[in-house]
Amino acid sequence: MRAFQASELGSLAKFRIEDAGAPNPGQGQILVSVEATALGFVDQLVMRGLYQVKPPVPFVPGGEIVGTIIALGEGVTGFEAGQRIACWQFGGGLAEQAVAAAEHAVAVPDGLEPQIAAAALLDYLTAYYGLYDRGGLKPGQSLLVTGASGGVGSAAVQLASASAATVIGLASTDEKREFVSALGASRVIDYRDANWRDLLKREFPSGVDMVFDPVGGSLFQLCFRSLAKHGRHLVVGFASGDGIPSLPANLPLLKSGELVGVDARYLWESDPARVRQILTIVLELARSGQIRPRIARTFDLADAAEAVEFVTVSNRLGKVVVTP
Repeated sequence: MRAFQASELGSLAKFRIEDAGAPNPGQGQILVSVEATALGFVDQLVMRGLYQVKPPVPFVPGGEIVGTIIALGEGVTGFEAGQRIACWQFGGGLAEQAVAAAEHAVAVPDGLEPQIAAAALLDYLTAYYGLYDRGGLKPGQSLLVTGASGGVGSAAVQLASASAATVIGLASTDEKREFVSALGASRVIDYRDANWRDLLKREFPSGVDMVFDPVGGSLFQLCFRSLAKHGRHLVVGFASGDGIPSLPANLPLLKSGELVGVDARYLWESDPARVRQILTIVLELARSGQIRPRIARTFDLADAAEAVEFVTVSNRLGKVVVTP
């Protein structure tokens, strides 16, 4: 079995395609023939040893996996050989075969392409959990999305638009703004414009109901200031790379507002049943065409190193997917 792996973390150059022993499913596990694995920014952080969790080595990256079941481990029920499943886990996908925990696996609806299913996993799980479980977004409310052309930002734009919210996206270039508009945003604003908050205020004089923020950085406080009374600011990540922003404590008081953390990894660890529910909803939305995860480029497993590098391209629009 071919696998893209390394015996130590710290550099992308340490990872290469190697012949690895075929894995065996243990208690509660499923063995799948991998059909597609989606990659995100966090994958290369893990490979470099820069993520807060360090996996055991040898390590195979890629945790957004879709494949067909080959074998079931002891105690697994509800699945059968030949069935296509999807799961998100901590690595293992950049290989011809992968082992997954049955408690984290969901069936892929008939008619949904494996590449699209893989691209709909982590980003859409995070966005859905943030918008609805943590944020309580309702139809007709207004939502401001930072990094709206990025993976989790674009997922939030599509999910919120599909549920009849009014979505305002922030994006930096004409290409990105066109991309976000095509996803369903009602309005897309160039946040590099010094007067972007004035443009927002013209349409939403009282402020927006919610901010979905995977960027942080210099936009963080400005977005919180753009909230309406009783608004919620969802803290999803810090993709700006400018460190962890801070917020004067008087602002939540003045807004009667909430700062709400969104940690999909904690949900995965603490409530796998809810993760399965959300992924089942997301995959059905993708099958029905109500959302359509965008794929920037698909790579063969032999080009996995190039795929990981492509994840870091700043002007990339859409998900990176690897197929064996």
